[in-house]
Amino acid sequence: MFADAIEKVGGFTRPIKFISRIYKDNVISPGCATMFFINEDGWALTCKHVANEVIAADKINLRFSQFKASMAELSGNPKAKAMTRGLEQKYELGPKKLAQMKVQFPDCVDKFSEIDINVHPEYDLALLHFKGFNRILYHGHAVFAKDSSAIRPGDTLVRLGFPFPEFTDFGYNQELDDISWTKGRSSTPRFPIDGMYTRGVANKDGKIVGIELSSPGLRGQSGGPLFDTDGKIYGMQSLTKHLHLGFDMINEHMVINGRPQVINNQPFLHVGHCVHVDVIKEFLDGHHVKYYTE
Repeated sequence: MFADAIEKVGGFTRPIKFISRIYKDNVISPGCATMFFINEDGWALTCKHVANEVIAADKINLRFSQFKASMAELSGNPKAKAMTRGLEQKYELGPKKLAQMKVQFPDCVDKFSEIDINVHPEYDLALLHFKGFNRILYHGHAVFAKDSSAIRPGDTLVRLGFPFPEFTDFGYNQELDDISWTKGRSSTPRFPIDGMYTRGVANKDGKIVGIELSSPGLRGQSGGPLFDTDGKIYGMQSLTKHLHLGFDMINEHMVINGRPQVINNQPFLHVGHCVHVDVIKEFLDGHHVKYYTE
């Protein structure tokens, strides 16, 4: 049903790869988010919360570089241990604090000199613009629904993204105390998930600004497109809400596999929330970015 649409939309949907580590820990945590391109000029969309992570990475890495430079100046100082604690406080480094975060944008463009990032002032939406490239590596571009009323509650739509980070092209250099991109598996699988359009999501003024789906958006699919069987874009995956079903089981006594058990269970329905296509188009219009409709 969605096979052709997934192939089409997959041509311009790309992962954003993250690697990070905690201070004084050499264990690297991989992660993914999603973006999709809206024209042939290097403009793409993702979530604001994803874009904020991209922006934060530079600040995190600069802080750690400055810390290491300050630490190098303590070499041979008999008070180095005590002074180290002061530097950790100065650079806000300690247990459970991120020391490094690196970001990669695979298969987007052949190279780029910078990325301009504009975030929506209210909704979970951001524009990325790759600059300084010679050639794009994505295929096609988003085509947004001209008339959003073409879908109604009860229709089935699908989201595409990269929720399961399986790339292995990263490593830790103990001598340099640094994480970096290395050789290894650079790709990570895309994953579609469908859902029924259940309700429109309204803002405080009653305007429909989002689309709720009966299934969750998976971690890593944030920023991925929401589309129909033709590949027409109706929104972008933003977050997952957890609706309490009220079927609570508190200290229920049951027999399981022939043995008595005490069960506690509080079930929730996990529903996906997507930024509405009309909000996206208004945002693009406000930044005078070219896009396509049908």
